[in-house]
Amino acid sequence: MAEFVTLELPTPQADPSAAARRVAVLRIARPPMNLLNAQLVRELAEAADSIAEDPTVAAVVLYGDERVFSAGDDLAELAELGAEQARAMAGDLQRHLGCLARLPQPTVAAISGYCLGGGLELALGADRRIIGDNVKLGLPQIKAGLIPLAGIRRLSLLIGPGPAKDLVYTGRFVEPDEARALGLVDEVVPPDDVYTAALAWAQRFTDGPARALAAAKAVFEAGPHGLDRAQTEWSDLFTSEDRVFGLHSYLADGPGSAAFVGR
Repeated sequence: MAEFVTLELPTPQADPSAAARRVAVLRIARPPMNLLNAQLVRELAEAADSIAEDPTVAAVVLYGDERVFSAGDDLAELAELGAEQARAMAGDLQRHLGCLARLPQPTVAAISGYCLGGGLELALGADRRIIGDNVKLGLPQIKAGLIPLAGIRRLSLLIGPGPAKDLVYTGRFVEPDEARALGLVDEVVPPDDVYTAALAWAQRFTDGPARALAAAKAVFEAGPHGLDRAQTEWSDLFTSEDRVFGLHSYLADGPGSAAFVGR
């Protein structure tokens, strides 16, 4: 039983072959500030692994609560680590913080209050980030004599190496307007609308072509090897039912008319 992470799954339809699937909600629940310790990120990764294997899940929302997404790393826990312990756990922590990026489903981080340190690193693994207009973001690890463990490469790809170096080297906070201008976040909404906006985006995929969405995500994640990965993913889609339905529907009635089954 997870202590700091809850996984919310709406009841699936009685007919498992029905087109519409459901949105999973992962909630970080370690009040008051949702600080990330080793146990919490492990629980997140385990929940993400279970979602990845669930064909009824179309998309995923990662959320804290209406006050805070995550104020960052649990520095009290890190202060107790020696060098050997840090080396031993670095790989696992890095993989856990990147758990959203490994999901085949589209993911969105719904961000309220603070999104700092490891919290922002988690959110960087999402396909979309929606924040309230009062949110503070940043990677302040440098001020504790550390660096982000999982977020530097992804941040650099997202906003460019120059702005990424500025944020990492200074550890400064970023206000919503700058975050949107940098491309660090995708949408800024009133604080009370963060969760509903994220859920609305995720629900767009409940009747979508799951295999094609997963293939597209795999190509994005392949980075410099994306061209080769695209060849494999594209050709593999010719084994999917959704490719048959989608092409025939598109030819007969135009785009947006296909009834996908998610296979």
